[in-house]
Amino acid sequence: MTTTMRFPYARFLDKLGQPGEPVAAEAAVHLSPRLVRWLLTASEPKAWNIAATSLATLLHARKATLQAAFDTTMAADELRRYQKYAKPGKPSAHIVQLRQKQAAARQASSISRQSLIKAAAAFVRETEIDVPERVALDEFIIQWIDANIPKDEGTTTPP
Repeated sequence: MTTTMRFPYARFLDKLGQPGEPVAAEAAVHLSPRLVRWLLTASEPKAWNIAATSLATLLHARKATLQAAFDTTMAADELRRYQKYAKPGKPSAHIVQLRQKQAAARQASSISRQSLIKAAAAFVRETEIDVPERVALDEFIIQWIDANIPKDEGTTTPP
């Protein structure tokens, strides 16, 4: 689909670097003390550690998940709009294309969710975050991201 949604953590994701790279002063200012402990090396000058790479992968997976959910919603809305006026019987070629588009969006949503879970597992393992029992990892990590990662100004996280 051509429409993209705004990712609320895009600026923070741009500031994350590779392990060993020096940290820009403006990037370190926006980090909470907990994130500084997890993402930066203890030595001076401060540099990104391996957990920063895992966090970047996690944020890319979160972005893909949000985009896939947005695409699925858009495809379903478009299909609903055109299917309302479709004549009974064999569906038109346009309706068939819209159904294929919706199926592709659903598949992308499943794949992006799997990549989010994989990236979340790697990040949790590297940072030794305790995940509560009986809470799905993807739900926990989404709440963790919303609570701990600084959002871009003027953006909100979609439900």
